[in-house]
Amino acid sequence: MDPEVLGRLFNEHSAALALYARQWCVAPEDVVQQAFINLAALARPPERPVAWLYRAVRNAALNAACAARRRRRHEGAVAGARPWFVALDTAALDAEAATAALRGLPPEQREVIVAHLWGGLTFEQIGELTDTSASTAYRAYVAGLESLRDRLGVQCPNRCPTRP
Repeated sequence: MDPEVLGRLFNEHSAALALYARQWCVAPEDVVQQAFINLAALARPPERPVAWLYRAVRNAALNAACAARRRRRHEGAVAGARPWFVALDTAALDAEAATAALRGLPPEQREVIVAHLWGGLTFEQIGELTDTSASTAYRAYVAGLESLRDRLGVQCPNRCPTRP
């Protein structure tokens, strides 16, 4: 599509398209922008580009609304789920305190701990996932565990060589 025609269409219709999309989704500007990108990428422009844009915006807005509902439902289920830690001996560990301590870690440490302990990923895999080296992932893991121990007032087991 000719850039001038595309620019004119955007100037004339983007605000109305955003208003149209707003009835379904919370990010209508993103939906409109993506529709224009998709229009520009077409090998052959549609006969009625304005009608095409409205259809594309409607479909994308409905998809975005479904995705947002799924995300809210999933996040709500996870937020209401059992704590990340389940104490076997109630005197040994307070699951809520451990969960709060884990949430209080810096994101990179928390990500490595969760990926390694709950995800079963190796430090090499975590390094690939986070665009770091395996040794950087391991250092974040060790630092996160040390921070958790400090926050929870727990001593390191005897098998831990880095800390008494």
